[in-house]
Amino acid sequence: MSYAKIILDICDGIATITLNRPEAYNALDMQLATELHDAVVTCSEDAAVRVVVVTGSGRAFCAGGDVKGFSQQLDAIGKHIKLLTLALHAAVSRLVRMPKPTITAVNGVAAGGGMSLSLAGDLIVATESARFTMAYTQIGASPDGSSTFFLPRLVGVKRALELTFLNRVLSAREAMEWGIVHQVFPDEQFQAGVQSLAAQLAQGPTQAYGRAKTLLYHSASETLETQMEHEAQLIAASGHTADFREGVTAFVAKRPPVFQGR
Repeated sequence: MSYAKIILDICDGIATITLNRPEAYNALDMQLATELHDAVVTCSEDAAVRVVVVTGSGRAFCAGGDVKGFSQQLDAIGKHIKLLTLALHAAVSRLVRMPKPTITAVNGVAAGGGMSLSLAGDLIVATESARFTMAYTQIGASPDGSSTFFLPRLVGVKRALELTFLNRVLSAREAMEWGIVHQVFPDEQFQAGVQSLAAQLAQGPTQAYGRAKTLLYHSASETLETQMEHEAQLIAASGHTADFREGVTAFVAKRPPVFQGR
């Protein structure tokens, strides 16, 4: 699929998906959401990709749904929004379910569906000038894009309600204090910081990351014994990988491991 509203770059095991509607603050229209889904699936299926970064072009990460587009579809808005969320939710689901780490690199404003998309990253990093706001109720809408799943788990139900009802704008530092953001970089160091983090993950034991990701995301819905059984099965499966053999050998030899993602 050729892309008009995203940029997909794959280099040295790092796939970078850049939302590319800077003139509209990367607001999600149908084409952008569809292209995002396609790019995420492409990264999921490409064995050469060992980490995925999602970021935005220009001054915003993503301003959420394309409200101007909504205004042109008011007579059929239910169908329009369902088709849009179908693509967005498929992209979010694949980001969360893919067996490799993902980073959402929030380079500016993340509002509405943009904030929701940012929450789908395994690691969420932000530039100092980034801002986070739910924004949905400002247009009389309820949230979508995974925010009602992730936000209560990150900050608790009461704070999630505060952000949703009052549309409070969190600075990047506040978002880190609340447990939403993993790391904040000064604006001038943002690109280098994201690249360094992505490179670290791209050089890691990809299959072990994927198994850990599966275990952690499923843990809330399992009993203790069932979760420990899943742990036993997956760590045993890890033992059959080349990366496990390399990790153990390197540990005994007191040298840094060189993982291949296999």
